[in-house]
Amino acid sequence: MKVLFVCLGNICRSPSAEGVFREMTSATTDSAGTAGWHVGKPPYGPMQEAAQRRGYDFSDLRARQFSTQDFDRFDLIIGMDASNLDDIEALRPAGNETPVKCFTDYAPNSDMSEVPDPYYTRDFDGALDLIEDCARGLKSEIG
Repeated sequence: MKVLFVCLGNICRSPSAEGVFREMTSATTDSAGTAGWHVGKPPYGPMQEAAQRRGYDFSDLRARQFSTQDFDRFDLIIGMDASNLDDIEALRPAGNETPVKCFTDYAPNSDMSEVPDPYYTRDFDGALDLIEDCARGLKSEIG
């Protein structure tokens, strides 16, 4: 199973989701952003620090922009919020059927409809709590 996690800039939510999920599973993972502002940059420092306190190290990741080729490269594409999902779907090639889901679809114990962006909210630990819950749910669904 190849899973792509997508957020806006690919420096907070999607690299965190990738880092958490790759610790839980042997699935092939990657992350991307719908915008290209941070291409080539590592995950946001405060997000990495919060993750490191929990034992996650994703300092090796670098931001990249989502592309239409990702629909062919991955079995599942996961967006962090409704805006990400809209941006992903806008690039979907005609006839492509790769599933695109919101990450919170995998968090049955949460009433959140999206993963809030900690770059703006500054709640890095809260975002990680939700990301971990979503990752556990995704793992149980795909095996």
